[in-house]
Amino acid sequence: MARMNVRQMWAAKLAGGAVPAPKAGGPSRVTGASVGTQAVFSLQRAPFSGAVLGIDPSLRGTGLALIEFSPTKQPVLLRCRTLKIPASRPMSYALGEIHRAVATFLNDFQVKHVALEQTIYVQNFQTAQILGAARGAAISAAALAGLDIFEYAPLRVKQAVTGAGRASKEQMARTVMSMLGHGAVLASDEADAAGVALCHAFTWRE
Repeated sequence: MARMNVRQMWAAKLAGGAVPAPKAGGPSRVTGASVGTQAVFSLQRAPFSGAVLGIDPSLRGTGLALIEFSPTKQPVLLRCRTLKIPASRPMSYALGEIHRAVATFLNDFQVKHVALEQTIYVQNFQTAQILGAARGAAISAAALAGLDIFEYAPLRVKQAVTGAGRASKEQMARTVMSMLGHGAVLASDEADAAGVALCHAFTWRE
């Protein structure tokens, strides 16, 4: 079978047709205190339906994007935000604001799943600690809301959204905005968060 591009894959899903399985592995899933793996794509799986909150966590610039998915309609961006925390504010303040921002999204909308981008490479141990703390603040807000949380490697997100694991951030942003029919240019962190949400909807199955 010839390889389908991203738009063809999405059209096939909306039509309820079959979609070929990708070569890459699936997401990591966090449910309460347990972590497991989940298979991705099925030749006969139903299209994803519901709202997904995508998060691109960072201590000073967390991206948030909430997307509604329907089996018969184009994905709709309900809300997006880049949470900017001044460097003058301490880490404790930043973590509290990240938790608060995620909780606000979850309180204002009926969210089905939360999806985050995994941290694969960091420059040093201190950076890893900071990113881990930011991720923890976001995850804790979703966990307290009783939602399932899924994590995706950056390469996996790019493959699912653009069809190319080495796509640039600019290519990712253009593809995301095209899929959402979004006229305005999304901020970089918001586009990344939206990409994670799209990846989840494209690859998740019950």
